Amino acid sequence: MGYYRHLKKTYKTEEYGKLMKERLISWNKEPVMVKLKKPTKLDRARALGYKAKQGFVVVRGRIRKGMQKRESTAGGRKPLKSGQTKHTVGMNLQHILETRVARKHPNLEVVNSYYVAESGKHIWYEVIMVNPSDSGIKKDKQVKKLALQKGRVYRGLTSSGKASRGLGRGQGFERK
Repeated sequence: MGYYRHLKKTYKTEEYGKLMKERLISWNKEPVMVKLKKPTKLDRARALGYKAKQGFVVVRGRIRKGMQKRESTAGGRKPLKSGQTKHTVGMNLQHILETRVARKHPNLEVVNSYYVAESGKHIWYEVIMVNPSDSGIKKDKQVKKLALQKGRVYRGLTSSGKASRGLGRGQGFERK
């Protein structure tokens, strides 16, 4: 059995669950976006394109769970007229977080992101980003393709962006 499969097994143990509870308490006190030296889930990051080389950056971000419901207006009016109902976001929370992280770091390009943990109030994702102007990235042919796609997140080219657009299953989906 390989190293990454052993890593996946450890995520299901009780000790890891206790460790994550402790981490969530400290993560709640941190800022919304934190740059990391290494990914928390190495196997997942590697599967999504992360490489331990110069030019790659991992950012852990948190986003609030639940509906993005508008605040109720003061004064008496029908709920339908106040904009309380029938407002959906149109993007999943992971895609929203990716765009926020991309806005915070404009010199980096988002490669992908993955789920890390969640509490009752927040969900944490780690976003893999790449610096297109880095010399190590320019030499790597696979990563260079991704790095040169300007504004990948905003155009919905990441995996969560494609899911938000309804690609990946159903009508109009083609496997390559």
